[in-house]
Amino acid sequence: MLALQTLTFAGCGIMAFQDFKDREVTWVLFPILGLLMALLHLFHVEMTLFFVSVLGNVVVVSGILLILWAVTKYIFKKVFLNVSFGLGDVLFFYALALGFPTITFIYLLVGSICFSFVAFFLLNRFIKMKTVPLAGLMGIFLMAVTLLTLFPNTPSLYVI
Repeated sequence: MLALQTLTFAGCGIMAFQDFKDREVTWVLFPILGLLMALLHLFHVEMTLFFVSVLGNVVVVSGILLILWAVTKYIFKKVFLNVSFGLGDVLFFYALALGFPTITFIYLLVGSICFSFVAFFLLNRFIKMKTVPLAGLMGIFLMAVTLLTLFPNTPSLYVI
């Protein structure tokens, strides 16, 4: 279990480094992270609950992305993919969807987006960035959450 958490932690770190450095992340990292998080999730819950949670999470992510696409295309009149929202961000959303029960997933998704918003504006004062390294910032948030769960008496992310 600790090995899977360590590999997930390392994968998020690599993703954050690549996203900050070049604004692109090696695509193969997303299926690997998705698989690692899915295995962690599967070790904590029953198979049926795993599939129900993953299905619910994928529906939530797809709904969010559909709304973002529609707003970008019809209101802002811009291209969605790789202009307004990166492919790496989309892939990380889906990888994250595999890793947690639905309620925990929603908390982590909202928390990581809020963290990314605040972190971008704070970092942008010192390092001028044109685009938000969303997947990288979300990876850093997930790393912090992973570290926090190692403390004693910390609630499990997988308890429903």
